Amino acid sequence: MAWIIVAPRLLNLVSRFPGVNMQVRGYTIFPFIFLSNSTYKEDQVLINHERIHIRQQMELLLIPFVFWYFMAYFRRGYRLISFEQEAYENEQNLDYLKRRKPFAFWKYVK
Repeated sequence: MAWIIVAPRLLNLVSRFPGVNMQVRGYTIFPFIFLSNSTYKEDQVLINHERIHIRQQMELLLIPFVFWYFMAYFRRGYRLISFEQEAYENEQNLDYLKRRKPFAFWKYVK
């Protein structure tokens, strides 16, 4: 279960992070999903994407997840992070988390 918080200032700050170059609609730090706009609470695909990150963070624990995420971000870029690849590939499948195997992000590690 995740707590959903609308925090446009936080997401604006994340959008300014070097190399992001996009508007950030959602950001997850277990057990919270931060959204840039209250209308995104109804976006099931976005919420599913962020819930996939919640599951990843639960598996790795928060500190190792954040370390791995930022190391991959600086080495390969946002879209090549294994956590993001899993989330983007499966965000449309709203039943994905029901059948997802533990540590499924390993499939995307290169």
